[in-house]
Amino acid sequence: MAAAVTAAVSFPSSKSSTLPTRTSLICPERITLKKVYREASASGRVVSVRAQVTTTEAAPPAKAVKHSKKQEEGVVVNKYKPKNPYTGRVLLNTKITGDDAPGETWHMVFSTDGEVPYREGQSIGVIPDGIDPKNGKPHKLRLYSIASSALGDFGDSKTVSLCVKRLVYTNEAGETVKGVCSNFLCDLKPGSEVTMTGPVGKEMLMPKDPNATIIMLATGTGIAPFRSFLWKMFFEKHEDYKFEGLAWLFLGVPTSSSLLYKEEFEKMKEKAPDNFRLDFAVSREQTNEKGEKMYIQTRMAQYAEELWELLKKDNTYIYMCGLKGMEKGIDDIMVSLAAKDGIDWLDYKKQLKKAEQWNVEVY
Repeated sequence: MAAAVTAAVSFPSSKSSTLPTRTSLICPERITLKKVYREASASGRVVSVRAQVTTTEAAPPAKAVKHSKKQEEGVVVNKYKPKNPYTGRVLLNTKITGDDAPGETWHMVFSTDGEVPYREGQSIGVIPDGIDPKNGKPHKLRLYSIASSALGDFGDSKTVSLCVKRLVYTNEAGETVKGVCSNFLCDLKPGSEVTMTGPVGKEMLMPKDPNATIIMLATGTGIAPFRSFLWKMFFEKHEDYKFEGLAWLFLGVPTSSSLLYKEEFEKMKEKAPDNFRLDFAVSREQTNEKGEKMYIQTRMAQYAEELWELLKKDNTYIYMCGLKGMEKGIDDIMVSLAAKDGIDWLDYKKQLKKAEQWNVEVY
């Protein structure tokens, strides 16, 4: 808000001479004022000051528009909610881990008829059938990262795919406990109905820049969003997107029989050797030169200096999905490397987050 002030000052004398003076200024406050001040000077002259202030309302400053580096344009969020979910059907449900793997992981495809318009990196909610015995109410939804590109596994934009590990464990009382939603999903047969919500999330959306370096860190079923990325990059053709950067995937699993989508990724590597790098970390079967188990951070440590150099570029994006503890392992690698360059890693990571270059979805 601004006020324009105009003041006229006159000094009457015996000759009634007048010396008008005008000035304009901008005042940050809204003022309405009309007064006359009279003072007698030592010489007996009277000074008369008349001021009139009028104000005008200035338009409020425009809000800064955030320009995201990610593919956010037209992204749909929460089209379907628990009170008005979407009902799809199971088209495919198959186990993708070996019989000797520590746990089962299933890949499933649901029909959407194009009514659930998701993007790579988003998630959907699933409401399992049945009643929660603890409160007598329907089960609450569980969120799952989408494992297919926006076109879907069949390329017609009418399906959505998930990658789900069956949760089974023994509690402190020695009882076998089964995860409600994971077991519901893994047991679904083709033709069964499945109740979905969403899509949700913008944290894991892909960068707009087709020349970006995209480093993907996954453990287990955390591979889901990266499968969606990689299908778009290397298995599909788009008029408005052709990936020509570097995609580097690190996937950590306990055994080679639990490597998810291994054949797909190897085909991508053959198809685009200059644009796709692939590194597995199999903790129960591989060790590093020190004899330490090969976790994802152990594998990354072998490329630590190269990764740090990439992270100093403004077109490098880190995406992390999987077990919560993995981020600390990455921090441990980067702290000393950053320090060599006089950089505080944790502060630098905050800058990366602000610039949308550090994206994490862990559980």
